[in-house]
Amino acid sequence: MQITVELPDDLAAHPNAAREAMEAFAIEGYRSGALSAYQTRVLLGFDTRYELDGFLKEHGVWAHAYSVEDLEKDAAGFQRRG
Repeated sequence: MQITVELPDDLAAHPNAAREAMEAFAIEGYRSGALSAYQTRVLLGFDTRYELDGFLKEHGVWAHAYSVEDLEKDAAGFQRRG
């Protein structure tokens, strides 16, 4: 789906205005919980969760960053694999 957004001229003059707007949308969607990590990663075009985590860290987003629960799930998966 394509969404059209009208930006004020001063913002539209930025070299990467469309990307900046999409990143702001993705950050807020992730921060609020409206977007999952997977949805945010796909929206931003990242191939890995690692790339997404780096992006979120750069933008000061920690609320849904890799959590203790994520660590416990990963550890359990590693233990099952031997």
